[in-house]
Amino acid sequence: MKDNPTSMRVPDAGIRSLFTLDARWQAWLDVEAALAKAEAALGVIPEDAAAIIVEKSHLELLDKANVEEGLRRTAHPLVPLIWDLARICGEEAGGYVHWGATTQNITQTGQLLLLRQAHRIFLGQIGTILGSMADLAERTKDMALPGRTHGQHAVPATFGFKVGIWIDELCRHVERLREAEPRVFVAMLGGAAGTFASFGELGPKIQAGMAAHLDMQPMSTPARTIGDHQAEYVCLLGMLAATCSKIAREVYTLMKQEFGEVEEPVPPGTVGSSTMPQKRNPKLSQDMVAAAAQVRALVPLALEAMQTEHEADRTTSLMISHALEEACGLTGDILGRMETLLAGLTVDGDRMRRNLDLSGGLIMGEALMLSLGAHIGRQEAHDVIYDAAQAAATTGHSFESLLAKDEKVRAHLSAEAIADLLDPTAYTGECAAIATEQAAHARDVAKALAETGG
Repeated sequence: MKDNPTSMRVPDAGIRSLFTLDARWQAWLDVEAALAKAEAALGVIPEDAAAIIVEKSHLELLDKANVEEGLRRTAHPLVPLIWDLARICGEEAGGYVHWGATTQNITQTGQLLLLRQAHRIFLGQIGTILGSMADLAERTKDMALPGRTHGQHAVPATFGFKVGIWIDELCRHVERLREAEPRVFVAMLGGAAGTFASFGELGPKIQAGMAAHLDMQPMSTPARTIGDHQAEYVCLLGMLAATCSKIAREVYTLMKQEFGEVEEPVPPGTVGSSTMPQKRNPKLSQDMVAAAAQVRALVPLALEAMQTEHEADRTTSLMISHALEEACGLTGDILGRMETLLAGLTVDGDRMRRNLDLSGGLIMGEALMLSLGAHIGRQEAHDVIYDAAQAAATTGHSFESLLAKDEKVRAHLSAEAIADLLDPTAYTGECAAIATEQAAHARDVAKALAETGG
């Protein structure tokens, strides 16, 4: 999602700047330097030539005007960059630039270097989000609200329990992202068709050396048709976006005046409408839902890009590059907004308590059924409470008065017992314990992320 001037300003995580043309060119130069070092270590190219290539593999040393002119003339994304690197390395050393490699070896590996930087930023953002969620879960662990299923009051819960659910799911995304690292961040160096023909039997060792210099793993089979690792990352971002969207939708709904249970930050001066001055719109939530839908829409494109023909096909390379870069930019937007939302979320416990009473005690039907069922059996108790509940919903009589008039209820439950059973704050189960447990989990994960630098 491109920056929307009508949206609340949030800190820029710097994801999109990772995928600028200059950043892409520098990543490719980094791969060329790593390739030269790996080849020199195995005697494939002279060590002094490799040293010069490494020394000159910095974008600020190249003539960008030359490179851009070469791009216009050749319509090739990498060759003009190689030409200019070779030029500044001098005739002898320049002759060893890009030795034995093919374009996709360099461009794909370079893109994964950029993706790894984005990955680290994402993990840092998630760590911040988990810290805010931990605080929120603990603060609201006993804050009772209506638990809703199918859009209707079900049984009481607490807001902290709701946040605990968010934490539990988000922490699994961290696990998935971490577990994918050795599969996703891999260096590819197999030559024109992935066969190592241009490198001979030293090919696997050169690839391993190049990968080591880039702090990556080498591909087990450096085929240019393999894209499952890149598609996997887009799928992971799609799942992460779906969780963020679910949270944003919950805030969006609970912020409606009819609910009034939470409000995302609305800084002074924020304008909700050009014609309705009273509007306090859930802009952060809406932005996240919209961006998350776009990320999920990129998942099918990433899966389509896995279907590469023969030994290489530029078509699918273009598709996966677009999917990765767009998904990363959008994910950075989503996580940035989530940080802002959680840091300033207002929670209205009084309104939650009032909402619990909207049904006149009907939300306590399960508790009443189980208590009465201990005397007359669960199914018969279900029928008794069902009849009273339906009558309360359709006749206007209070649930409590109908229960008090029922002979089967009166035979086993006193008026005081009925009143106690109608207290929704006494029937939140293990909500507080779950919220506390998940808050601790969130802090543990956030701490681990901070210690590893994302």
